[in-house]
Amino acid sequence: MDQILLSLMIFVPLLGMVVVFLLPNDREELIKRVALAFTLIPLVLAVYLFIDYNKSSAETQYFVSVPWIDTFHINYHVGIDGLSVTLLLLTALLGPICVLASWRNIEKGLKAYMALFLLLETGMLGFFASLDLFLFFVFFELTLLPMYFLIGVWGGPRREYAAIKFFLYTLFGSVLMLVAIIAVYLRSNIINDVAEGLRTFDIPELIQRATVEGHALGDSKFQMWVFLGFFIGFAVKVPIFPFHTWLPDAHVEAPTAISVILAGVLLKMGTYGFVRINMAMFPEGLDYFTNGDGFLGHSLALLGFINIVYGSFCALAQTDFKKLVAYSSIGHMGFVILGLAARNAEGINGAVLQMFNHGVISAMLFLLVGVLYDRAHHREINGFGGLGNRMPIYTGITTLAFMASLGLPGLSGFIGEALSLFGAFQEFPLLTILSTIGIVVGAAYFLWTLQRVFLGALNPKYEELPEINRREILTLVPLGILTIVLGIWPNIAIDMFSKSVTNLVNIVSI
Repeated sequence: MDQILLSLMIFVPLLGMVVVFLLPNDREELIKRVALAFTLIPLVLAVYLFIDYNKSSAETQYFVSVPWIDTFHINYHVGIDGLSVTLLLLTALLGPICVLASWRNIEKGLKAYMALFLLLETGMLGFFASLDLFLFFVFFELTLLPMYFLIGVWGGPRREYAAIKFFLYTLFGSVLMLVAIIAVYLRSNIINDVAEGLRTFDIPELIQRATVEGHALGDSKFQMWVFLGFFIGFAVKVPIFPFHTWLPDAHVEAPTAISVILAGVLLKMGTYGFVRINMAMFPEGLDYFTNGDGFLGHSLALLGFINIVYGSFCALAQTDFKKLVAYSSIGHMGFVILGLAARNAEGINGAVLQMFNHGVISAMLFLLVGVLYDRAHHREINGFGGLGNRMPIYTGITTLAFMASLGLPGLSGFIGEALSLFGAFQEFPLLTILSTIGIVVGAAYFLWTLQRVFLGALNPKYEELPEINRREILTLVPLGILTIVLGIWPNIAIDMFSKSVTNLVNIVSI
C-alpha cells in the first residue's frame, strides 16, 4: 500500500481535473468544493509521508519504478528523499490554500480555472518526486501550459504580455535543458570510449555513473557544458539575474492564488532542480563554476550576490505593493544560490531550509497583498495610510510576514539565511559580507512599507474598509504557524534532509 501513496498523491489532482470538467458550468459552488476536496487529499497524503519518512536514512523511500517507454529505457520512476519530502509538503499545503484564495475572486470561467489549477498541482508534485530524467522533464513542462493560461486569461490588464513573456523565457530554458538531457542519455553507457550496457534516464543511476572512472559522464569538459544547459533552464525558473525579468510582470498580472503558487513552489522548482541534477549529477561541472580558476570559478556565488543586492534595491524602489514583494523574492532566492555555491553542509542545509521557508513567507505576503487589493482595487503603497487602526488583525498578520521576510530572529526567515551565509562565509568571505547589504535594504523596504500603509492618519477613502474575513484568515493561519514554529524549532525541517545533504556534500567533494 505504501508504494502507491506517492503516485496517488501526484495523480489525485489530475483525477480532480477530470471530475471538475464533468460538472455543469453553473454549479460554481460545487466546482469549488470539488476542487478543494481534490487538493486536500494530496495534503493529507503529504502529511502522512512527512511523518512516516525515515529521516535517519538518505536512501530513496516510497519509490516505484514501472517500465513506460521500453525502447528508450524510460520508466515511471518516482520516490522521495529528504530533499523532496519537505517541498512536496509545501506544494500540497499551498494547493487548498490557493483554492480558498480563489473562492470569491474568479468571476469568469471558474470551471476551466479550477481544472487548470489541478493540472498544475499534478505537474508540481510529479516534478519533485521524479527519479527518471525524462519523467522529470515531462512534469517540469507540464506546469508551463496551465500557468500560461492561468496568467493570460485570469490575470490583470497586461496579462497577455506577462503570460507570453513567462512562456517564452521558460521555453528557452526548457529547450537547453532538453538538449542537455539528450546528451546525457546518449553518453550514459560510454566507458573508456566503448558502449557498455544500456543507456538510461534513471537519475540515481546517472549520479552513480558520473563518478565512475573512465565514464563519459565523468568527463570534466562534458560536465561543464551539460551543467550549463541544465543551469540556464533552472536559472530562468528561480529566477537568477539576468533571466529574471519575466517574474515581476508575471506576479503583478497573475491572480493572487497564482502569484502564491508561482513564488511558493515554481521558483523552488529551479533551485530543487539545481540541487537534484546540477550538483548531484555533475560535481566536476559544479566545481568549475564554484571553485575553479579565474572569474568563472566564483560565478555561481557572484550570481547569488547580484540577486540579493539587485533584487533588494529594486524592491526598495517600488510603489506597487505586489511588485515590491516580487522583487523581494528575487533577493531572497539569492541567499539560496549563495548557500548552494558554498558546497558545504552548513550552506546547503541553509539553502534547502530557505527554499521551504521562503515558499511559506512569500505565499503569506502575496495572499496579504491580495486581501488589500480585493478591498481597495489598487496596490499603490503611497495610496494607503493608517490602516492599522481600521484593520488591526490584518495589520498584525502582515507585520508577522514582514518581520519573517526581513529575517527577524525567532521567525523562519532568519535561520535559513543565517545558515546560508555561515556556509558561504567559509568559501566566499568578501561576497558574503557584501551580501548582508540585502538584509539591511530588506529591512528598509519592509519597514518603510509598514509605515506608509499602516501607520499615521487613516486615509479618509478607507474609513469603511472591512477587516480581513474568516476565509482569508484560514488561508494565512497555517502559514503563520509554520513561520513561527520553524523559527523557534528549525530542526523539524532540517532533520528531514540533513542526511541527504550530507550525502550530497560527499558527492560534490569528490
